[in-house]
Amino acid sequence: KAAALCSLTVTAATPSRKAFLACPDHSPAAGRSLTPARGAPASSPALISAVQDLYEFICSGPLVERIGYTRERIAESIDRWLWCGSQVSRLFRIDELRLTDAEKSRIYHFYIPVFLWCEDQVADHRSKYNDGDEIPPLVIGVSAPQGSGKTTLVFALDYLFRVSGRNSATLSIDDFYLTAAEQGKLRETHAGNALLEFRGNAGSHDLQFSIDTLESLIKLTKEGTKMKLPRYDKVKGCSYLSVPEFIFE
Repeated sequence: KAAALCSLTVTAATPSRKAFLACPDHSPAAGRSLTPARGAPASSPALISAVQDLYEFICSGPLVERIGYTRERIAESIDRWLWCGSQVSRLFRIDELRLTDAEKSRIYHFYIPVFLWCEDQVADHRSKYNDGDEIPPLVIGVSAPQGSGKTTLVFALDYLFRVSGRNSATLSIDDFYLTAAEQGKLRETHAGNALLEFRGNAGSHDLQFSIDTLESLIKLTKEGTKMKLPRYDKVKGCSYLSVPEFIFE
């Protein structure tokens, strides 16, 4: 059975927390530019121009339409985009005021759109339950070719969830490889099959272990519940339970 390479972000939907921060309406569709409201401290023309340029850059992103955003919605939430951009820049220790074209694309065309889409999924997940219901964590999978940046993306998503006040945990399919002994048996059983000789390809994962872990995670519905998550030890050739645990809040 083939297993797609993917990373997982597990987020707890907490009733007392909001998916989005309140943002002022600076919608250009309403006949206004992205400038401070009347009575607010004046910003320099250079800063206003920079925000307007960034707004246009965000709107040109390839994921905007796919995550359900319009130019108007981006304008209404521009403060959220700027805040996320600042946080991600800090995470990767880059100057948010001097981003290269590649850095700007990674942050505003990739990391932030995916994060905002994930926030929408959490909000939609929570809306299916009533107040007082036990709400299980939402599991979001990321599937993409090897080398496409899944690990870095999930690293950024996990950080943004945490600084936004949400609890999250991450898992990778690569945390569920067969043990070294099991891989040896697989190699002997399929002698001559180069794809099953070493770990890394489909067939070299402990799929049942991954299924059991995910099923256990989605059963965490009580506040304060803890669960240790597996991490694969490449030196010892086996998975171990990580510390600290995932804590449902």
